[in-house]
Amino acid sequence: MEQKKTPAFLNFIDVKTIGILFLMFLIAFIFWNTPLIYPIKLFVVILHEFSHGLVAVITGGQIDRIEIDYRVGGVCYFRGGNAFLSASAGYLGSIFWGGLILILAAKTKYDNIMGMIIGAFLVILSILYVRNMFGFFFTLLFGICLIIISYKASNYVLDLVMKFLGMTSCLYAIIDIKEDLISRTNIGSDADYIAQSLGWQKLSVPIGIIWIFIALLSFCIFLFIAGKNDEKKRN
Repeated sequence: MEQKKTPAFLNFIDVKTIGILFLMFLIAFIFWNTPLIYPIKLFVVILHEFSHGLVAVITGGQIDRIEIDYRVGGVCYFRGGNAFLSASAGYLGSIFWGGLILILAAKTKYDNIMGMIIGAFLVILSILYVRNMFGFFFTLLFGICLIIISYKASNYVLDLVMKFLGMTSCLYAIIDIKEDLISRTNIGSDADYIAQSLGWQKLSVPIGIIWIFIALLSFCIFLFIAGKNDEKKRN
């Protein structure tokens, strides 16, 4: 009896990883407006504001302070640096960090170490830069909890936690761009700032469309890398 050949495209994807990521997508979608996802949304806000500050520092500026709001918002105050690049770094930076977490979780076995590094980063960030009370305590406690979980839980559990954190971070970054820049639920966004600096306020929506296109393309690339089968199969 002739053995059935595996479809060619299955040789290039890790079916188990894709299945897990799809299940996580469903969980995130179902529980999007619940306390389960709320801390991750705030985590993405932290990544967003840190990305502003990081690019400001890289381009010669410095971070004054970061504030995180309980209503899932935030602001990064910085001086100097390239204002255009720093303003552009928030949305794109947050999806980049989320994608990096997703890829590292899918492609390495160092999830516990990664969790502790992210947790330590949050603790240090809260001490050095987060200056409002809610933002300070949330960032500090989220970091401490992540360190404890990373130390106590098995690597398998941390692998799922990191994948879910990375996946949901990417999703929220994309939704955040849409709500702020296309649905216009938040006038005064990063794109508005850039449009004002260019002298044409109407540019804010086109800028948002460009950013969401880049974000969606990046997310697809991250998923492809995370779900790619590294082992060549032969039938």
